[in-house]
This record gives sequence, C-alpha cells and structure tokens, in this order.
Amino acid sequence: MATIDDFQKLDIRVGRVVRVDDFPEARHPAWKLEIDFGPEVGVKRSSAQITHYSREDLDGRLVVGVVNFPPRRVAGYSSEVLVLGALDPDKGVVLLTPGDPEVALGARIA
Repeated sequence: MATIDDFQKLDIRVGRVVRVDDFPEARHPAWKLEIDFGPEVGVKRSSAQITHYSREDLDGRLVVGVVNFPPRRVAGYSSEVLVLGALDPDKGVVLLTPGDPEVALGARIA
C-alpha cells in the first residue's frame, strides 16, 4: 500500500501544451509534446500515447503531469514528463485536465 508520504514525493503540476509534433519513430503511435509548466518548472517535453486526440485538440490544452521523474528515452527522444490520463477501453488514454480553466500554469496538484 502507498502512503501519503509516497504521494507527496510526486511533483504533479498543471501545464499547457505549447507544441505538438508527429512521432513516427515511436513503436506505438504517439505525439511529441512540449508543455509549459510555468516559471518555476519551465517547458518540458513528453512522448504521449494519446492517439485519439488530434494535433488541434492538444495544442493549447491544459494537462496534468508528473514533472519530477527522471527523463526516459523513447525512440531516441527524451521524455521528461509523464502526462496523466484515465484509461478508457474504447479511447485509450483520456487526458486529465483541471476543471477550472483559470488555474495557473505550474500549480501543484495536492
């Protein structure tokens, strides 16, 4: 079982997708994302297997991500953030977003 101390080790923040690129080198369909997590964290990159979203759906979208995992190499790309989503049997990953569009970039999830 996880403890509250385990949860508090995760740095989970609100960010905005500022760039979406194709990722043809990935083994599974994915996008390359650049996400702005505000002035404290800055812009980070992520490889995201969220294929039922179009580029237009993702660009400018608020997302929630773990920003303190070590970078992970995905098909030669350094993925620095784990974008969080719920698993849907029909759609795959459905992105988690803050319910309030006024939340500040970089706001911590607690």
